[in-house]
Amino acid sequence: MEQLICRLSLCILLISTLSACLSPITLNRAVMAYDEAVVNADAKQLLVNIARARHHQPLHFTRVSAIAATFNFSANAGASPALTGAQGGMLVPIFGGGVSENPTFSIEPIAGEEFTQRLLAPFSQHKFTLLLRQHFDVDLMLRMMAQEVTLLNLPAIQLAKEHEDRVRLPQQRYSQKITYYNSPSDREGYEMFRRVALHFSAIQDQKQLYAEPLTFERSWTIPAGAVSAEGFQSLQKEFTVRYNQEESTYTLSKQVSGPILITNYDPDTLRVKEVEDLYSLANSLIDNDVIFDIRSGYVGGEWPLRGSFRLRSFHAILNFLGHSLGEESEYHVEKDSRTPPILRDENPINIMEILVSNKPVPNTELSAHLDGQYYAINTYGPDAHWNQNAFQLLYILFRLTVTEAKSLALPITIAK
Repeated sequence: MEQLICRLSLCILLISTLSACLSPITLNRAVMAYDEAVVNADAKQLLVNIARARHHQPLHFTRVSAIAATFNFSANAGASPALTGAQGGMLVPIFGGGVSENPTFSIEPIAGEEFTQRLLAPFSQHKFTLLLRQHFDVDLMLRMMAQEVTLLNLPAIQLAKEHEDRVRLPQQRYSQKITYYNSPSDREGYEMFRRVALHFSAIQDQKQLYAEPLTFERSWTIPAGAVSAEGFQSLQKEFTVRYNQEESTYTLSKQVSGPILITNYDPDTLRVKEVEDLYSLANSLIDNDVIFDIRSGYVGGEWPLRGSFRLRSFHAILNFLGHSLGEESEYHVEKDSRTPPILRDENPINIMEILVSNKPVPNTELSAHLDGQYYAINTYGPDAHWNQNAFQLLYILFRLTVTEAKSLALPITIAK
């Protein structure tokens, strides 16, 4: 009898140990499986919506807001007489176990105010800079995120430089402020936009592209009699305070972080007047504008540029990618003759090359199906790495629409 109790106790111990081992293994596998499923669903939604945009269908997204998975572990144990002939009194332990899973998914459509904020609101300059810190190719980012570039003080001779026929452009095109649209249907605008983006990429390749907040000093003068002792202590916490004894006034000054500025030189070398001029330029712009100042005497200075990029919304990005599959196909644009060499001569025709087929695309990591056609990212050929980075950027942009990115007042130098 004691031997029987001992063997049953051993069975129970084995079952408990087995159950304890199964729990973390099952949990790890479940977490990874759900994670893969959610990422895969989001990625396919992106491809499907690009396909919808191609056919001018409404774009629609759903999101998995919550996943709750309940695991039930069961175990049993017992003993049975051994089939040992004359020694049938011996007992053989019998034990088993099982795992059942009951997942619950919360799936919601992106609609209403969330749709407006996530899909229709343009990207902010701070999100653009945040991604530059991740060492994405600035050419890729501008082609995907910017809808136009505005150039200031551009000499008229530069406007006609790339026209082989040297036809004189209309007089109104010689203004001090000219906007070029990132749209293949606008041939002149598209080609100029592409050349500007390639110029920035060449500067980035040489690790001489800077992106940091434009910092300047603001000052105010107030009568000394208007400040109490308590008020003076409070002002000293936020401002630099200087007392003018002759005029009996206080001058308050404070360093203010302004909009993001992209340059080919160290912005810390700017004089006060230059900072004020650039701030005046930025002050008339909006939050989804990114200003730049490319000067002569530095890398890329053979083609001085000053102006701003206007960022677009995620909805506009998907429409651009969808329309590029048909009615507004992208095409090759050569860099400007004044642009320095580009690393590996990287200048793909498409922001992101998508294969479209009437049958499943073989050997592809990700594909989607809509209206009898299959869509897949081209991950083979000379532009495979570019296409993979482009889809990664698109996915990050989609996730980045969830929340607002705050200004990161840290100077950086951008390099691939």
